[in-house]
Amino acid sequence: MAVVSYKCPNCDGELVFHPRTQKYKCEYCASAFSQEEINLLYPDTERENQNPHTSQRENQNPHTSQREEQNPHTSQREEQNFHTSQREEGSVYHCPSCGAEIVTDETTAASFCYYCHNPVILSGRVSGEFFPDRIIPFAIDRKQAVEKFLEYVRHKKFVPKAFFHKSQIEKISGVYFPYWMADMDLEGELQAEGRNLRIWRSGDTEYTETKIYQVEREGKIHLEDITRNALKKANGKLAQGVLPYDVSQVQPFHMSYLSGFLAEKRDMERAELENGVKGEAEEYGRQLLRETVKGYNSVSVKNCRLNCSGEHWDYVMLPVWTVTYQGRDGKTYYYSMNGQSGKVCGELPIDYKKVWAVSALVFLLVFALGLAGGFLI
Repeated sequence: MAVVSYKCPNCDGELVFHPRTQKYKCEYCASAFSQEEINLLYPDTERENQNPHTSQRENQNPHTSQREEQNPHTSQREEQNFHTSQREEGSVYHCPSCGAEIVTDETTAASFCYYCHNPVILSGRVSGEFFPDRIIPFAIDRKQAVEKFLEYVRHKKFVPKAFFHKSQIEKISGVYFPYWMADMDLEGELQAEGRNLRIWRSGDTEYTETKIYQVEREGKIHLEDITRNALKKANGKLAQGVLPYDVSQVQPFHMSYLSGFLAEKRDMERAELENGVKGEAEEYGRQLLRETVKGYNSVSVKNCRLNCSGEHWDYVMLPVWTVTYQGRDGKTYYYSMNGQSGKVCGELPIDYKKVWAVSALVFLLVFALGLAGGFLI
């Protein structure tokens, strides 16, 4: 397996993806490069690692544009091939910049060297069958992520100060998490009974008229971008809580997008999620069919049948800013933010000393007011 590191052609510094400009920036000489320029600098990076069926999927997927042909005469990427060794805590690699060991677990796809902080991509974990189809790049950079984090927690009165201490803020990480995204085509039929009720009075007599209608509906339903977390170790509520993403901003996957961020490869296959996704799609399809029945006082659905006539799945990388906190109760708390929209999800710790102090203050205030009221009476 190779470790890939993207280098600036001007000064040999590390290139990282910059969310605000959507370009690759060198932190040393401030050079910036577009995705097209990176493709020319590293023409074989994705081509050598991609799934041989990727181009076929792209032709089938209306959301994904065809990858452009690369110039075979441009310079080769900076990388280092080596044998991985196994330790109890994970796999060991070597940084192509300083040679230091990089220890990862089996799902890590992009990381940093602990010593020189060089961003590295473990290309074997985003290659072949694990080569993602699409990616939504980060649109929120680290500075913006920290500002939004502080704004969020400062409105929470009972969060421990340690949760937003400087040392905690430094732990905020930009991570590409793996997801499966599905499109579903359904064919459905619905039979229902509609009732219209009319009541009127004539003299002392009240009349009720009930008209019963047999209602039938059938149609084709197309559902897009049903998204599911594809990483077992991720907190499920956290991974789903940052959804949805604006899929109009999706891009064909290039490994260079991972440079400067952490990334995880999937360890859940679509077969593990298909039944749940199809069940959700069918439930939503029934709801859509039911909503087409209008003009009745009441509707009773007698039968509704839906069949999946086609489906398309993509393996997608989505951006998340996240931080964890070990509470005094021993529980790990998670905070996460959609790296595109800024939507926040998380479970925050509570400082019960603050809660008790505020409760005591309120009690004393109410007690003092009660005493004052008694004296006035």
